[in-house]
Amino acid sequence: MQPIASLFRTPLYELYREAQARIVPFSGWEMPVQYSGILPEHRAVREAAGMFDISHMGKFALNGADVIDALQLLVPSDLSRLQPGEAQYTVLLNAQAGIIDDLIVYYQGVDAKGDQRVMLIANAATTVKDRDWLLANLSSDLNFQDLSPTKVLLAVQGPKAVSLLQTCVQEDLSQVKRFGHREGSVLGQPGFLARTGYTGEDGFEVMVDPQTGIDLWRSLLKSGITPCGLGARDTLRLEAAMALYGQDIDETTTPLEAGLGWLVHLDRKGDFIGRKVLEEQKQFGVARKLVGLQMEGRNIARHDYPVLFNQEKVGVVTSGTVSPTLGKAIALAYVPTHLAKTGQELDIEIRQKAYRAIVVKRPFYKSAAIPTL
Repeated sequence: MQPIASLFRTPLYELYREAQARIVPFSGWEMPVQYSGILPEHRAVREAAGMFDISHMGKFALNGADVIDALQLLVPSDLSRLQPGEAQYTVLLNAQAGIIDDLIVYYQGVDAKGDQRVMLIANAATTVKDRDWLLANLSSDLNFQDLSPTKVLLAVQGPKAVSLLQTCVQEDLSQVKRFGHREGSVLGQPGFLARTGYTGEDGFEVMVDPQTGIDLWRSLLKSGITPCGLGARDTLRLEAAMALYGQDIDETTTPLEAGLGWLVHLDRKGDFIGRKVLEEQKQFGVARKLVGLQMEGRNIARHDYPVLFNQEKVGVVTSGTVSPTLGKAIALAYVPTHLAKTGQELDIEIRQKAYRAIVVKRPFYKSAAIPTL
């Protein structure tokens, strides 16, 4: 990656320009916000297949005798049950159980020396913070590699994504389960293939060297896969009610407040950073919760808009848009726990006027194409 005018560029930058993408600054990178347009790109992922360059994300490789045990102290999820080829979505926590970042832990098994191998994929904006936190809290006996500058990461997502990607991969992708992963051959070159994603659709995230990444992008483009930018990635993830770090979750929110209680395994593991706070929240409850909202009219609830109840501010919108799939305005917001029940009526303040919203179940959209875990 090369700094240009204080911003970084991924190895696929020139391909953005070839496709006449609209390029914007994002988390310190020059990234495509859209190619053909947010709506057609969104529909391509929901109905066929789309691909995203996510090479800006953090990529860390760890190996050592006790990598899993070491990571157990940093996350609330029980990683001990992971088998080789399995992954766990989880969060790094500070002492107050605030979320330093959300990330995926991929357990790759044991190498010839008997060392455990783990891959971590983190958010672009928090790559440096995550790296520093991990190095400060992991034993120096473990081998830590930051692969962020040296690898391309592509997300190929949609109902047809697996079959179209298969033409470029030697191994049988149908044998990889949801949140499974493996090392394989991509266009004849070594690659890491994970059946994960951030769109609410089936698909793979593929990590390869830069030249293979360029070749793979061109091959998938010829096969008919639609190139997609950050705009569609955001509308897709919001329909699937997937949290965006820095908006929906951050160091001031805990996983129990954010509706991520399913990855907190207090009864299955020992001590970890932030455990005491989560134990107290589990026992006494949380004061606020992240909820899904659906606007009754055509107005759109945007980030930072106030949430009202009885004309008083009780919360704030963290993410909001018009759902291209549902044709309705949807949002995520933190509200007091007693107002978080499905069906609760609230108001959103938009330009000093109040507009009705209803608390609804999350996710807003669920794909029938995603295989079961």
